[in-house]
Amino acid sequence: MTLLAVALAGRGAVNPDEPVLYADDEAFLRGRAAFETVRVYGGRPFRLDDHLARLAGSAARIGLPPVDRVGMHAAAETALEEAGVADAVLRFFWTPGREDLGQPVGLALVSAIPDGYDEQRGRGQRLVALDLGIVVGTLPGEGWLLTGVKSTSYAVNMAAEAEARDRGADDAVFLSHEGIVLEGPVTNVWWRRGETLYTPSLDLGILAGITRQTLLEEAGGLGYEVREGAFGVDELAGSEEAFTSSSVREVMPAVALDGQPIGDSRPGPAAADLQGALRRRAGAA
Repeated sequence: MTLLAVALAGRGAVNPDEPVLYADDEAFLRGRAAFETVRVYGGRPFRLDDHLARLAGSAARIGLPPVDRVGMHAAAETALEEAGVADAVLRFFWTPGREDLGQPVGLALVSAIPDGYDEQRGRGQRLVALDLGIVVGTLPGEGWLLTGVKSTSYAVNMAAEAEARDRGADDAVFLSHEGIVLEGPVTNVWWRRGETLYTPSLDLGILAGITRQTLLEEAGGLGYEVREGAFGVDELAGSEEAFTSSSVREVMPAVALDGQPIGDSRPGPAAADLQGALRRRAGAA
């Protein structure tokens, strides 16, 4: 993403080319930091308070000092004003700061929306399934595993995206060792049979996506029933249509899994319905 502006909580705007973290910040040394990514529509971050609440929850799970929500909110406003764009990506980072000093650092970054998402939405993405090698029944009860936390320790997620590209696909879907569908590297996963939408349950340890929650709230008004649960990959592969959701990519149709077509290999009606509802909810229709 092209970086447009940076602001620090309690300090204000800084030059995007100016270093703002020390080399001994634990975010760099150990990947121990929390982050959030927010889509900005018409200068307004969508569901900003929900994202800041999730940032605070992630920070608490990682054992970071409490998030300065007021300071982060102010940093977001400053960064957006500095960027001077209506539609953008807003990212928050909350780090523990320099090792042994205990002074956290809060960052708000504004970047341009990456090119190509609308084109991908028109043709639909190709997915590959990747086995995480974990047993889903062991996840929720082990709090130290940090399931559902947005941490900057994202190397596995980025490796999964690279593996998908190496296989000629656009994105990946994580599976448990038993073949249960979990989530994508940066997305939640959905599919449809008839008028019923299916999506993995939060009980599986997946991320509670803000866009996922928005779609859950909007689906009923569009005539869809939603079922959350533990579903095998065969159910995704055999569905009538599939799609993913995330703050930046929004609702993204999926037309193939592991080289095999999903449905009729075209973006389906539910994805279009929910994309429209999401945009209306954000005031961007």
